[in-house]
Amino acid sequence: MKKQIVNVSILQSAKVMAVIYLVLSVPMVLLMAIPAMASGQGFSLGMLVLMPVLYTVFGFIFTALGAWVYNLVASKIGGFEFTTTDVH
Repeated sequence: MKKQIVNVSILQSAKVMAVIYLVLSVPMVLLMAIPAMASGQGFSLGMLVLMPVLYTVFGFIFTALGAWVYNLVASKIGGFEFTTTDVH
């Protein structure tokens, strides 16, 4: 059976993605800091905190923008179609 997603909750989608971006960015920043510290360049503590925060904020903003654009497009030409099946 085919179904169509015709509306995406903008705020809820942005909140969920912001948390995902935060969770993903913390290990990335730590992994980026290791070679920088080993080479003597180092990372400031401010950058280690600022990078995940910025990643999260921009993730929220651009997910909200993407959901809003999706809703505009879906209202004109329809949304994503997908097929579902019952699993026992």
